[in-house]
This record gives sequence, C-alpha cells and structure tokens, in this order.
Amino acid sequence: MNGKILVVGSLNMDLVVNVPRHPQIGETLLGGSFATFPGGKGANQAVAAARMGARVSMIGCVGNDGFGDELLRFATQDGIDTNHIFVAEKEATGIALITVDGHGRNTIVVASGANLSLSHSHLEKAQQVFSEADVLVVQLESPLETVSQAVAMAAQHKTLVILNPAPAQPLPATLLSMVDYLIPNEHEVLQIADADSIETAIDKLLGIGVRHLIITLGEKGALLVSKEDRIHLPAFQVKAIDTVAAGDAFVGGFATGLAEGMELEAAAKLGSAAAAISVTRRGAQPSLPSRKEVNEFLGVS
Repeated sequence: MNGKILVVGSLNMDLVVNVPRHPQIGETLLGGSFATFPGGKGANQAVAAARMGARVSMIGCVGNDGFGDELLRFATQDGIDTNHIFVAEKEATGIALITVDGHGRNTIVVASGANLSLSHSHLEKAQQVFSEADVLVVQLESPLETVSQAVAMAAQHKTLVILNPAPAQPLPATLLSMVDYLIPNEHEVLQIADADSIETAIDKLLGIGVRHLIITLGEKGALLVSKEDRIHLPAFQVKAIDTVAAGDAFVGGFATGLAEGMELEAAAKLGSAAAAISVTRRGAQPSLPSRKEVNEFLGVS
C-alpha cells in the first residue's frame, strides 16, 4: 500500500471553555480561559493521519463564512487535499461547544450546520479519490445515508473501511457488514448494539458481520476483537489535561498504520501512542502529534 487515506466527514470550529467542574442542570458556572480550535471528527482524523505521514484527501462541507475559511486554511496547512471540501452557501459552518474540566474530561454539544449538507452528489464528484485510496475513514457527524454511500463506494474499489461510530446511533446491519474496522468507545459500543454490557455488545456486533471491533477504553487502553482473536492493548501512562481529540488521534494513527500495511496490533499501537500524546496537550487539532513525535515516544528510530 502507498499510504493514501480518504476521510469523508465533518469539519467544525471548536469553541472551548475551561471549567473547574462541569455545571449541573440549571446552574451557571464561571469558567476560565476560552479559545477556538479547528475541529470536527472528520477533520481531526484527517489531520491526525496527515501528521502521521499519510497522504490524505477529505470530502466534507463548510459554510460560506469566516469559520469555514479558517478550517480550509488549517487543513491545507497540514497538506490535506481539500479539493472536495464543498461550500454550502445557505448553511453556517459547524461548531462544537466544548467544556473541559480540571481533570481533562470534556462535554461536547455540536451544531452540525453545513456538515448535514454533505450528500451523494458530493461523493459522486469525488469518484477519483475513492479509486485511489487505500483506506476510507468515516464517522457519524455527517448524514447516515451519505456515510453508507461512501462505504458502498469504497467497497466497490476493495478499499479498507474504518467507521468511528460517533456520535453513536443505531446502525443497519447492511452498513456494519461492509465495515472492516469498527472503532467505538466503551459507551458508543453499548448504544450501537443496544446492549447492557460490553460482552453482549461484542457478541451482537460480531454476529451481524462486523469483521474487526476495536473498543477504545480511555486510560484502560483498547480491546481488539474478531471472531478469531481478542487482544487487550494497554494504554500508555501519561498525565491527561485535555482528552477532546484522543479518539480521533487513535483513529488517524491506526488508519495510517493500516495504509502502510501494518498488522492490526502494530497499527493499534501506533494509534494508541498518538492518542497518549494528544491528551497531554490542549485543543483538538493543536494536540495531534507528528510521526516524528510518535516514533520518539515509542522509541522507534
């Protein structure tokens, strides 16, 4: 493989407030510092992969506004092919309202805006990049029908498909059966499978055709599951100050490893190292490490 990744997904501007703790319902809480950062799960994963050395193209939508202009500029700076990021003239660029507490834990509310305009016609205009990609990465901040179409188009080219099912929602078996690597966290996997335990969720998802299930467990690491095997990958021990893009760092690093032809466990270790570094920094995309940083962290020359 030549390490080319296609990301179909969201671009948001993150509006971040640091708080000593998360407020209760009806409570007004005085926060600390405020900052804006480029974000959106799709853009975060694209940037994560690009900084890890992959060649990345992205398909998505922004609004015709200042936030949209900034997001395109940031993506271009990281070497991402933005030729298929479209402008939705009648929609605002997506935003995410994020609070981060004193322990680095976050709450996020997303106003999707232009992301919901991403459609089948946009994908059709990008047929060429589908044919060139080694790995497709998708999430659920875009319309489900568009995500499903992207997965089907990738399957036509025998392209590996990674689905990060966030924010979680019920998913049809027809979609899940076309996904090579499903990467939820421990809360999302319960929602997707409509299960009350991780074990039950694993059984259900493998039963409907999921090939590889990778459950990210935060500071407890990750669980790599297939019908043939189950591996617990411990997390690297670091002091977290902001976990907002940890999952995206993992997905970007993992996708890069796959695109380079790595085996499952090695690709997951690459993603885990990227995630570990990211939680030691503030912001979404500003926290995402370079391949040089990850290699040094892993002691790889």
